[in-house]
This record gives sequence, C-alpha cells and structure tokens, in this order.
Amino acid sequence: MKKPNVLWICADQQRYDTITALGNPIIRTPALDEMAAKGAVFTRAYTQCPVCTPSRASFLTGRYPKTTRVCRNGNEYFPSDEILVTKLFALQGYKCGLVGKLHLSAAEEIVEVRPDDGYGFFEWSEHPHDDWEQGHAYQDWLKAKGIDWSEVYCLGDGKNQSDPQLSPWKKILPSGKGGMDESYHQATWAFERAEYFIETCGESPWLLSINIFDPHPPFDPPKAYRDRIDSEKIPLPKYREGELDGKPPFQRFDYEHGGQNGTGPCYKTTSDADKRQFIADYYAQIELIDRKVEGIIAFLKKTGQYENTIILYHSDHGEMLGDHGLYWKGCYVYEELLHIPLLFLWEGRIKSGLHCTGLTELVDLAPTLLELCGMEIPYYMQGKSLVPVLTGKTPPHTGKSHIYSEYYNAMKGIHEKYVSIYFDGRYKIAVHHGEELGELYDLKVDPGEFENLWDVPEHRELKFTLLKHCFDSTLMATMDPKPRVIRYF
Repeated sequence: MKKPNVLWICADQQRYDTITALGNPIIRTPALDEMAAKGAVFTRAYTQCPVCTPSRASFLTGRYPKTTRVCRNGNEYFPSDEILVTKLFALQGYKCGLVGKLHLSAAEEIVEVRPDDGYGFFEWSEHPHDDWEQGHAYQDWLKAKGIDWSEVYCLGDGKNQSDPQLSPWKKILPSGKGGMDESYHQATWAFERAEYFIETCGESPWLLSINIFDPHPPFDPPKAYRDRIDSEKIPLPKYREGELDGKPPFQRFDYEHGGQNGTGPCYKTTSDADKRQFIADYYAQIELIDRKVEGIIAFLKKTGQYENTIILYHSDHGEMLGDHGLYWKGCYVYEELLHIPLLFLWEGRIKSGLHCTGLTELVDLAPTLLELCGMEIPYYMQGKSLVPVLTGKTPPHTGKSHIYSEYYNAMKGIHEKYVSIYFDGRYKIAVHHGEELGELYDLKVDPGEFENLWDVPEHRELKFTLLKHCFDSTLMATMDPKPRVIRYF
C-alpha cells in the first residue's frame, strides 16, 4: 500500500473561535468549514504553551516543553538530542519540506540555526518583513518579481517603517490601509512554493510543513480583504469593568499600558472603533489563509493526490484580541490563548463530520501522524495518538482527563514569570511559582473567566485539591521517559 502524504499547515496565533463551522457568525472560512464537514475537528484542543517556540518544540517532538528544555522564545539553539517527528519521516523515506517559519531557536535579526530537522526542502521566512540581508526566502521571491518591500508594503506609505528602533511586529499600520497585496503576500508565497515542492516529489511520499506568519500581529491583511469585513458589526472584546482587580497585577498593567507588557495595543486608551477594527483585521488575515487552504486542496485534487494526503490544520497558540482588556500573547492563561483550532482531513480513512469533544493537546500531533502513516511511535514521546478517535474505534468524546500547559519565562523581558496550568475541562488553575498569587476559574459557572476564585474562602478546599493535581501533572506529565529502563537491577 502506498504511504500517505502529509500536508501540515500551522497558522501563527490563531485562536479557536475564528472558524465559521465552530460558531463564528462573522468570519468566512469555507475551506476550513469543509475540512470540518468532511474530516474531524477537535473542539477542545489546547497548546502546551501560549508562546510560539515552546509550543512548536512540543508538537514537533511529541514531548512537553519542559522535557525538551525549550521553554522560551529566542533560544541560542535547539537541543541536538531532541528528535523532530519530521526527521523520523525522512528516515522512513519521506521527502520532507518546509515553507515559512521553523521558530525553534532565535530568529530576530539573525537567520535561525537549523537542527537536524529532516527537511530536504527548506524555504525559511520567520516573518514577512525585510530583516535579513540573506537567507530570507520570501524576500528573495519578492525581489525576483521586482518587488521592493519598503515601497509596496502598506500601499507605499512607509512612514511607520522608517524607525530602526521599532521591531516590525510593533509597527502600526497607517489609518485605513491594509498590508501587502494578496499577489505578493507571504501567505501567497508560502502556498505557491508548497505546490512547487509537491510537484518535485514525483512518486515519493512527502510531508510538507506550511508555517505561515498570519494572523500574527501586526494585523495587516491586504486592503481588499480588510474592506470585506464591516467592523461595525463586530462585538466589542469580552471585558468587564473591574475584573482585573482580583487577578495578577501585571494584567492590570497591560490593560493600562498595552498588551504583552506594554508592547502591544492598550485597551484602556483604544477607541471602540479601533478595538473592532483590530478584530476585523485579524479575521481578514484568517480569511486570506482560508483562501490559500482552498487553493492547495484544489491543487491536490487536480494532481490526483488528494485521496492519499492527510491534511492537518492548527495553530501554535491563540491571541487575546482585547478580551479581558489584553492584547497579543504572554503569560495569560485564558481560553483565548490556550484553546486553538485543530482539524484533520483524510477522506475515506478518517471519519467524516467528526466533532471530537474530549480534551486534546498539541503534544498529541506527532504520535498521531506517525500512527496514521503506519510508523512506530517512539517510547520517548509523551503525547498520545488520536487515531482511535479519528477512525471511530473510540467515541468522539474520548479525551484526556486534563491538559497541562506552561509559561516558564517564555519571552525575554516580557512577563518574566513561571506558571504551570492545569485544566480538567471545568476547573482551570494557574500556579504562579515563587509568588503569593494564582488564578482559579470555574468554566462551567463562569465560561468567560471573569472571576478569579484563587482567594475566595469558599473555594479553598477546591484550590488545594487542584494544586495537588497541578503539582502531580507538572511532575508526572513532563518527566522524561529517556533513557529507557531495560533492567530492574
């Protein structure tokens, strides 16, 4: 039997509630809706870290961030003894390719140092902006087309691009304008190069990672997509006056000075119109991604590879988007950041229209892909395969008893805290290590996570019970299985 191909699409910073089929009445995502209708959608999937690099290290290895020792963005290197699942595929004869970001080590102002990742085709673009003189495949593509980024981005208005002290994702778009036109957008480049890679594989089985930058800030969709969404119809972010009074003080600081420790938009000083526009622009970026997903699926059908290709779509983590008075990412434990979209499609092999409601983690992706492709799951992987649910061997509500996530000083200079997160599907506890504070939410009674129960006397016994569960999870879930025990004496 011919080995299946794997099309692995990972968006950056896309939260769960941004797909029409999952209940969003404003956004238009027909391609992702079709994936949900013809494949499987996991409605309670969670990231292992609300920040990029630890999350990616986890789902690419099938191991928890603390186990991989990759707990932060901006690492000097990726540990050489950690084995990416893409390397395992390459060892089994797959042609493996990557288009976009890898993001396993430092990449700001330097080209990322690659580990032994198994990718024979590697076209790297950490983010779209022109920050590297060499090694940036997307900018090379633009230059080959005669496009000067600085002249075209933001429709030629480069005033906000001229400050060398301002990191590219902190630059605010000129009022009323969008970003790079669709024809020259990074997402367009990524999916165009994806098709090229697939064409070069011939009869060999392949695995392709498409790791696009969107919908990561700055919220800069092409103007044509920006104009499609009426921001006035978008509800304001989910925020209750005074809700931050009973929560960790740094959240109040971010509310007053800007998300992500003052680097992002400031909810307190942002107008209601701009709050809605931020959401509209974020949605517009996702609608562009959806259009590209539609195109690559059509390409697979045209080339006769669709029926033998596993398609996986998810994000590394979410985005606050103004909810709780916060923007961007960081040491926030809310659903907006931890709860992510996760869809599988393999017509004829994965059950159709499957809504999997059990708790699921991104650490489960690597073992799932290995089992779907008939490969052995290494003993050192900590994730659990989702194949029994995908194939109908176990009920769609089957899931884990809890999820474990972490924020261990994950961003230099931003929220320098250590937090372990335990969520059993109803109660979520976040232990802020080394501090006399924490967070406890009852999502059955308070699905919006407005009320922190950490210091409420009536919930003291519950808090201690959950503290024990969180401690157990922190120790037992992340204890490295390596080296394997072969004798007992």
